[in-house]
Amino acid sequence: MTHTVTRTAANPSSYAQLPIIDLSAADRGPQARKLLHAQLHSAAHDVGFFQLIGHGVTRAETDALTTAMRAFFALPEADRLALDNVRSPHFRGYTRTGDERTAGARDWRDQLDIGAERPARIPGPGEPAYWWLQGPNQWPAALPELRTAALAWIEKLSGVAQRLLHELLTAIGAPADFYDPVFGERAHPHLKLVRYPGSAGDGTDQGVGAHKDYGFLTLLLQDTVGGLQVQREDGLFHDVPPLEDAFVVNLGELLEVATNGYLIATNHRVVSPPHATERFSVPFFYNPSLDARVEPLPFPHASSAPGITDDPANPLFAEYGYNELKGKLRAHPLVAERHHAELLSPA
Repeated sequence: MTHTVTRTAANPSSYAQLPIIDLSAADRGPQARKLLHAQLHSAAHDVGFFQLIGHGVTRAETDALTTAMRAFFALPEADRLALDNVRSPHFRGYTRTGDERTAGARDWRDQLDIGAERPARIPGPGEPAYWWLQGPNQWPAALPELRTAALAWIEKLSGVAQRLLHELLTAIGAPADFYDPVFGERAHPHLKLVRYPGSAGDGTDQGVGAHKDYGFLTLLLQDTVGGLQVQREDGLFHDVPPLEDAFVVNLGELLEVATNGYLIATNHRVVSPPHATERFSVPFFYNPSLDARVEPLPFPHASSAPGITDDPANPLFAEYGYNELKGKLRAHPLVAERHHAELLSPA
């Protein structure tokens, strides 16, 4: 049985910045690693968000991706629309500004959705519908460097996320490799290249609406414009100031489920930048295999876990693929209607 987690408000002055975690401390001896674990434990248990430095991603690797991303959004609209995700039953490709939904409302951004490059798997009789989520990406023919940079980014950040998850599980007294079997070659990573073109001009400022991520970990590269906001213990949404060379990390719902609410997935949103100011961001979602069943994590604090947040509008399933499919059908109604009408609930 689940119940809503209630947490006491902290000193509002602490909201000026998220906790800053230096992952490289794991390599600087027992004392530095012990402090890292204390900081990770607190950030994941109390906030669900933090800034990650010391991650080992180089400026050159970041520049390769961001340069290719900006070149993609500078392509003629016809070139981008040639990759329209409405063409893909796997929810891969380009989403036009305003075509994605969060909590039923329009998100004012356009984006390119990319996953592991694998052949399509069309579900057979009796197989789960979430296998539709596996399939090829759509790439711009005029920009081959984007494919190279994006797939390299997925590989690099998968390694960073695995290392971070190992340290996080160790920090709360759990076996570091407990979830390794559901990742590896069968993992289902997801990368978004996102542009916020500025305010919509109609009085709405939803870049992306308030939501939680449904995987294990999200590592976000944001530019200097800002706009990301995180809901803190006071119930209000607080700005996350960009920190140079850092990833904003948040825990997904699977870690909340795995720890029965001891680790928390936190609501967050993006407010559109003012006027015609562009904002670029690159969220990377570290997700397990689609058929992964997330077993409860054995750890010393399990007896004090408060239970997962109960949201009747957002039920959580034991198999990861059902959670992602549920999210995709809601977020991309045009793709859902064209390719998966049989999966949509009757009106």
